[in-house]
Amino acid sequence: MPLLTEERPRFLAFVQRRVRDPAAAEDILQTAYANAVRQIGSLKASESSEAWFYRILRNVIIDHYRHRAVEERAFAPMPEHEPAAPRTDDNHLCPCMSSAIQQVRPAYRQILEQVELDETPLQGFARQAGITPGAAAVRAHRARTALHRQLVRRCGSCADHAGCLNCTCAHA
Repeated sequence: MPLLTEERPRFLAFVQRRVRDPAAAEDILQTAYANAVRQIGSLKASESSEAWFYRILRNVIIDHYRHRAVEERAFAPMPEHEPAAPRTDDNHLCPCMSSAIQQVRPAYRQILEQVELDETPLQGFARQAGITPGAAAVRAHRARTALHRQLVRRCGSCADHAGCLNCTCAHA
């Protein structure tokens, strides 16, 4: 039985027929060798070590293409759109809402103003803030929760029921 390292040129040729990028083929082969070391316990005595290693290689190649597909979707250019006109004043907001926005943390205030008031897409905000879209979504959720807490603290149940759309509380 030949050592797997002695068959490296054949394994690399196998990967290169499936992956055109030579650097990616090398990375895949190295990952497969690392996986083989971790999975050596799965090699059965009755099984060919080469067949076992080819199975590992195929799995790493599949993982490579899955990962690449995810990256392509994640980093695909966003469709062009007209940016929303920046908000020039808070006159369209209930006074309670304007005050409550000023009471939340600056990072929350920023996302509320840009995403909720200026209608900047969440993806665009994430790109501008240098954070992932997932982190931006979490921040937006936390900002809305913090804003809601401020509104309830300021206006009581009025904020829960009317949502400050038709502000009738004494603070207006």
